Amino acid sequence: MIRDTSHQDAVIAAPAGQALKRRAVLIGAAAAVVAVCVGLFSTWRSSEASVSAARLRIAEVTRGTLVRDASVNGRVVAAVSPTLYAKAASTVNLKVAAGDTVKKGQALAVLESPDLSDALKREQSTYEQLKAEVARQQILARKQKLLAQKDADTAEIDRLSAQRTLERYESVAQVGVIAKIDYQKAKDALQSAEIRARHAAQAAVLEGDDVQLALKTKTNELERARLALGEAQRRVDELTVRAPVDGFIGTLNVQDRMVVAANAPLMTLVDLSKLEVEIEVPETYVNDLGIGMNAEVTLPSGSATGKLSALSPEVVKNMVLARVRFDGEQPRGLRQSQRVTARLLIEEKPNVLMVARGPFVENEGGRYAYVVRDGIAERTPIKMGATSISAVEIVSGLKQGDKVVVAGTDTFDGASRVSINQ
Repeated sequence: MIRDTSHQDAVIAAPAGQALKRRAVLIGAAAAVVAVCVGLFSTWRSSEASVSAARLRIAEVTRGTLVRDASVNGRVVAAVSPTLYAKAASTVNLKVAAGDTVKKGQALAVLESPDLSDALKREQSTYEQLKAEVARQQILARKQKLLAQKDADTAEIDRLSAQRTLERYESVAQVGVIAKIDYQKAKDALQSAEIRARHAAQAAVLEGDDVQLALKTKTNELERARLALGEAQRRVDELTVRAPVDGFIGTLNVQDRMVVAANAPLMTLVDLSKLEVEIEVPETYVNDLGIGMNAEVTLPSGSATGKLSALSPEVVKNMVLARVRFDGEQPRGLRQSQRVTARLLIEEKPNVLMVARGPFVENEGGRYAYVVRDGIAERTPIKMGATSISAVEIVSGLKQGDKVVVAGTDTFDGASRVSINQ
């Protein structure tokens, strides 16, 4: 059997005074513990509640530039997305399907409208008829002008003949060869011929004006018929629905061989080469918004900058629709109706006191904040200014370097002092 070493152990007596020292150390430690407990007890008694620090988020009041902004949701939409409509009651013959890529000017659908086709034929017939009447009127005008000119020329010849006869009578009347009455007749005949010649010339001018006016009237009727024919032709041409831009067919509102009414929507064309972001802005921010305001759009591939390009004049369900147009080149990889978030940069305020934004803004109505001093959160009146997504401006009540409980104050129940346990 193996023996242990117990026979080698010996009891050593403690030196004199060692017990007194140990007792003093124990008494001092006990006194320190009591002092700490008394301090903690007095702190606990001065506070109305106690909360673990793990449940709180504390931020420091700093000085810097506050960017007043608003975070909103939006979706990618086409800047150009025309909806094509039926120009008349007709039957639709579709040439494309939803999702097809089309080019500008490409035929997308052909509408069959017997009424417009018949109207075009009637206008063509009327135009051809008036065209023939104008040609006939031109012939009649030349004919009437020739007849009027003929009468004028005949009257002029008669005048010249009467003038020569009178001249002969005058040469022999002085020697008494002819009777005086015959001489007077010759003079009357000349005057009568001059009157007829003058009237015939005037009648020829009036006849020319008359036929010219009649021709102009027919010409105007022909022009009206030409315009009516052009309008009928235009309406028939519009029965062939063509793409106004390059893009793809987004939505088809009709089926092939469907009968539609006038002005019924046929399809929507989407131009993906020009995309914008349509955002929903709470109406509380509307008064601060303006065209040209900067915006940051968060995309799956990164972020892009843009400017507010349009703002709806109406409020729908407490929201206002707005459009953001990208700066410079359009980001790649965007899709129609893709959901994104945007940050509207409303204002920049430099050199202001600010603290991180948190639920305390809503919990305390922006009028109070809990300032942490020596493990106690004290409810302190404050006045806030501008707010942003991440920070709020402190106008009064706090100073730089103060520690503020920005999250977790909902458990304080409005207590004036709250103890924070580490």
